[in-house]
Amino acid sequence: MAQYNFPTDCFYTKEDEWVRVDDDRTSLGITDYAQQQLGDIVFIELPAAGEEVKQGEPFGVIESVKAVSDLYAPVTGRVVERNAALDESPELANESCYEDGWLLVIEPTDEAEFEDLMNAKEYADYVAERDED
Repeated sequence: MAQYNFPTDCFYTKEDEWVRVDDDRTSLGITDYAQQQLGDIVFIELPAAGEEVKQGEPFGVIESVKAVSDLYAPVTGRVVERNAALDESPELANESCYEDGWLLVIEPTDEAEFEDLMNAKEYADYVAERDED
């Protein structure tokens, strides 16, 4: 299996997004596994501040030299901030997917939804199973 970074302070989805909780706000982005699978990211379409996202539903699009993929909301909430730096430098999602390459900050509306997410070990096991196929 390739080497991937899955910080333990994040939760993860089966759609390869991460979530980091910071008080009443939640930042999210794509995982190291996702950015490696996608290859060079060339464009990211994100919702504007104030828009609502719903857990499990598409909220944006990410395009790489290999593919175009939907982005799925890990939790339901209102978008507080989008990473405008990605408009000019979408490659930040490759270079620093957990820090400078984050996608959105949202205010979650249902904390119970976090129970549907995986911790770092669970996600690493999930990725390992997929890499074996």
